[in-house]
Amino acid sequence: MKDKRTELSDLGEFGLIEHLTKDIELTHPESICGIGDDAAVVEIGNGLCQVVSTDLLAEGVHFDLTYMPLKHLGFKAVAINVSDICAMNAQPKQITVALAVSNRFSVEALEELYEGIKAACATYKIDLIGGDTTSSQSGLTICITALGIASKKELCFRSGAKEYDLLVVSGDLGGAYMGLQVLEREKEVFKTNPNIQPDLDGHDYILQRQLKPQARLDVIDMLRQLDVKPTSMIDISDGLASEILHLCKSSKVGCHVYDDKIPIDAKTSMVALDFNLDPSMCALNGGEDYELLFTVEQKHADIIGSNPNFTIIGHITNASEGVYFIDKTGAAHQLRAQGFKHFD
Repeated sequence: MKDKRTELSDLGEFGLIEHLTKDIELTHPESICGIGDDAAVVEIGNGLCQVVSTDLLAEGVHFDLTYMPLKHLGFKAVAINVSDICAMNAQPKQITVALAVSNRFSVEALEELYEGIKAACATYKIDLIGGDTTSSQSGLTICITALGIASKKELCFRSGAKEYDLLVVSGDLGGAYMGLQVLEREKEVFKTNPNIQPDLDGHDYILQRQLKPQARLDVIDMLRQLDVKPTSMIDISDGLASEILHLCKSSKVGCHVYDDKIPIDAKTSMVALDFNLDPSMCALNGGEDYELLFTVEQKHADIIGSNPNFTIIGHITNASEGVYFIDKTGAAHQLRAQGFKHFD
């Protein structure tokens, strides 16, 4: 009898992580938080904690160099790691960079990549302190580890949401996904006829959302100035629906999120409709917005609700009530994540 073979696609990315790490236990008292949040947390003394996050970007999976400039790629690789540090309510301080690169890349190409990395370090006031480089037989892979710091009392985890808390998002959603749709469309046109120039006019905002996203470090500073500490927080990398489900699972709560409250930029909506897509579905499942999704106590409703940087999109319920999306007619639909799936 042959050994059983389970396909990676049977589990998916998060199911695979859960399966491989289910028996891992933290044995050191300094290890405050391990696998399962936006970043790991290690206590370093004097009430302070080190926050650590690692993200890997693989060519052909996470980025396409047909339309992604290497400088933008370098910036984005740093920004998405800084975003994970922000999601823990921490301040980013350092990064390390590891590259696997094939010989089709020149020294000049890697200099361009590092120009983006250095620009991001300047933007977020972080230090590049080390890394590694090796050869690759399959293009370019970038792995960045970000280090941050926070006082133990300031840390936010996915697991802190409570019944009746308000569900809040920064910025607007769906733009990065629509930027990707425009880029993919123009790539197909170019493949058919390389003499045709790409039609990118009027799409500056959504293209920037895709090619050069910004980590919302400003949101962390803003919340501190408002004296509002979220009860839970996560960054929106895989789509709003996926992140809500992560947050609810970790906090053991339910949620109602309202279609008519989801913030979507007018340009994003117009392009979505041009592609015959529902703008709300793009926001729910598109991903790569790198905004922050967080919960706050109801006592903060006025100060959060009156701030143009934030939108209250729902509220937390008892776990027994489930996680539901309330459409514009008032009908409730069980929320499901339908974004990009690794290993499919």
